[in-house]
Amino acid sequence: MKLTKQAVQEHNQQLLPAHKKQFDFVAENIHGLNEILQKLTDFQVAIPSWALGSGGTRFGRFPGGGEPRNLEEKIEDVGLLHALNQSSGAISLHIPWDIPKDANAIRTLAAMHGLKFDAVNSNTFQDQPGQPVSYKFGSLQHVDKAVRRLAIDHNIEVIKHGVDLGSKALTVWLADGSCFPGQLNFRKAFQRTLESLQEIYAALPADWKVFIEYKAFEPNFYSMTVGDWGQSYLYSSKLGPQAYTLVDLGHHLPNANIEQIVSLLLMENKLAGFHFNDSKYGDDDLTVGSINPYQLFLIFNELVEGMDAKGMNHATDLGWMIDASHNVKDPLEDLLQSVEAIMIAYAQALLVNAKELRQAQDVNDVVRAQEILQTAYRTDVRPLIAEARTRSGGALQPLQLFRTLRVRDELIKERGKKTVATGL
Repeated sequence: MKLTKQAVQEHNQQLLPAHKKQFDFVAENIHGLNEILQKLTDFQVAIPSWALGSGGTRFGRFPGGGEPRNLEEKIEDVGLLHALNQSSGAISLHIPWDIPKDANAIRTLAAMHGLKFDAVNSNTFQDQPGQPVSYKFGSLQHVDKAVRRLAIDHNIEVIKHGVDLGSKALTVWLADGSCFPGQLNFRKAFQRTLESLQEIYAALPADWKVFIEYKAFEPNFYSMTVGDWGQSYLYSSKLGPQAYTLVDLGHHLPNANIEQIVSLLLMENKLAGFHFNDSKYGDDDLTVGSINPYQLFLIFNELVEGMDAKGMNHATDLGWMIDASHNVKDPLEDLLQSVEAIMIAYAQALLVNAKELRQAQDVNDVVRAQEILQTAYRTDVRPLIAEARTRSGGALQPLQLFRTLRVRDELIKERGKKTVATGL
């Protein structure tokens, strides 16, 4: 299904009078309004190809129908999201789930939908059909050199696919670790992993980056070989200037101060970017902003402050990606909600009076500092985001239009009720 400009225009025309009142009310007291609107327009969030189908748990999976059956349909779905919100202008692929049969044709199709290819993701947490050795006890850390060789070669293959598509980054997430004390020699596992990553790093094109993702637990519950931001930072520091630490918001133990982690990594020039999601208990992969939107705002506050201090481009100098699993929601509706939550937190962070906050910090005025942050957080910035969206040709209310057009029903008609997204 392709969204027509006429459908968007008709939708916007109906909502425009109410939107104008809301926008004028919020905009009246905002300094640097046009600059903020431009930043919101430029900011794009990459959609992961694996999030376009219904997720699941170890107890079951309940697809809703109309899921994309191949890479072409995944691109079409992301194109639909981008047509609605004008903030989803990139897709992040997972190899081998999304190996293109014809890279040139795939690039052309993506361009037709206004999409670029973000970081490509390798997969050494699953055994593939016909695989000669198993990742059961790890991949890049494995005691068996043959397993390590297979995992290294796979990552290099992923880089080659990424080059063909115009991507500029490789994301490495490892399931490697141990479930029981004594199962693994931590020091040797770290060294083997580092040596494997060094081979992958050597294969990077000069204009590429490698993102080292970390995770506190799961699938291994005693140790993870890249278990926290410190371990990832060690790897990225030892690898070189093209290696960075990727922050997945769900990959932390409860009550971790993620905004402080982000600030330090940014300060050290080792922050790759984000896999956005939300969590209540662990790596829950919930809709962005659905549990703790204030934390998301605080993270963006550190990002805006830190990036501005370095003169960085908000839109392009870090990687902005979603990584979530939609067990009970329509995946496309969930992604629309997630992108909106990211844009809200970013817009709120742009409203923070940085000068006054620094002044409050410099005299230890704790109350004033809190008031400055919460004033920005409590501002309803949704009219600003809607205004930026419509100026770019998007819908004033993307989720509302998605439902009005009965998009999921149309996708089911086109693809069938029993389709299951590839890779899941």
